Amino acid sequence: MPIKAEREYRNMTIRALSDNDIAEEDKRLVSGYASTFDEPYVLYDGDGWKYLEVVDRGAFDNTDMSDVIMQYDHRGRVFARTRNNTLEVNPDDKGLFIQADLGGTEIGRELFEEIRGGYTDKMSFGFTVNGEFEESEKTDEGVRIYTRHITSVAKLYDVSAVSIPANDGTSIEADATTRSISNLTDGVIERIQAELLEEEKIALEKRRLEVRARALGKDI
Repeated sequence: MPIKAEREYRNMTIRALSDNDIAEEDKRLVSGYASTFDEPYVLYDGDGWKYLEVVDRGAFDNTDMSDVIMQYDHRGRVFARTRNNTLEVNPDDKGLFIQADLGGTEIGRELFEEIRGGYTDKMSFGFTVNGEFEESEKTDEGVRIYTRHITSVAKLYDVSAVSIPANDGTSIEADATTRSISNLTDGVIERIQAELLEEEKIALEKRRLEVRARALGKDI
């Protein structure tokens, strides 16, 4: 089957963790996998046939990732991007690992809350392939199965939060949620109160000495 050098999209899973996984204050970090290696997933399912796809290990070894962005459904506003260091995209042994800080914009913070609440739990990535790809065919219980192997991704355009995944094996988590006011002030209020109390004690003692000195007709 011939292939054109057109941009393609693959949907993935996204979910959020709890406030217990707090890292740096004022950040809303999500991380996970926009693609997994060597795990077939169904692209199309027809009458008597299936079309699978597999992203081979090493497919991103020579990929242009010079300016990858994070969006919602591959369009609209940008939530994070590699160029300003709010998005990291790195292939590892499992797949294409991503981490994004969604705390820089209001819409990003809104998306983070949707992810954390489980309303948005899928991802997708947009890409083009390098020319040729491998395709195999077999028959299983009367169903013809075609498998496309993505061996080399030419350019990665975006990773996006979406509603419906293509590859259920992938995932993303909100692994460093925003520090809430209570998180930020844990121990701080108590410390300030203790400091104020100490200052009050010092002021009261000074005032007591002043009153006593005046009563004795002495300067202090």
